[in-house]
Amino acid sequence: MIDYAINNWEKLYKALMEHLELVVITLIISLLIASIFTITTMYSRVLSKVLIYVFSIIYSIPSLALFAILIPVTGLGKVTAITVLVAYNQYLLLRNFIEGLNGVEPAIIEAAVGMGMTNMQILFKVRIPLSKKALFTGVRLAVVSTIGIATIAASINAGGLGSILFDGLRTTNVYKIVWGSILAAGMAIGVNAVLTKIEKSI
Repeated sequence: MIDYAINNWEKLYKALMEHLELVVITLIISLLIASIFTITTMYSRVLSKVLIYVFSIIYSIPSLALFAILIPVTGLGKVTAITVLVAYNQYLLLRNFIEGLNGVEPAIIEAAVGMGMTNMQILFKVRIPLSKKALFTGVRLAVVSTIGIATIAASINAGGLGSILFDGLRTTNVYKIVWGSILAAGMAIGVNAVLTKIEKSI
């Protein structure tokens, strides 16, 4: 086990960096899109319900099936993987963002309106500061989910830690299977622990 890691540390490191790249790019795009959707839904409760419903359906589709659906359009590789990961994240982010922002006490919103604040001012100066814990929870769930699903994305040549794991399964190499699993699970557990600690301090 240790000997394999020492002799193949470059491959493991490369897979780890590819995985991290997938997660970071996905998270940035996901947050941008989710932020736009969230701001839009502040003007329409119906739209917020529709978006959450649509993305909940997408989230219920198995990742391999969604990869297969998109491959004819976007091909094999990172583009398809990131597209699917971003789509999955919208449900987690929107649900927490919208519930958090709408969970602010109505009396506080009424007071802000009475002071002459616009909807955008209320959003950025009142709703977001008072619901930051719920917003961060959504981000944490999205990050951990992305790390896990990104492992499966290796099946469509997107790289990452899944490439080590699937290569091990294909060649029945126990060392690759174990190290691929350890690194993928370790990343998810470690990131979740760090983000949970930050979340509690907010």
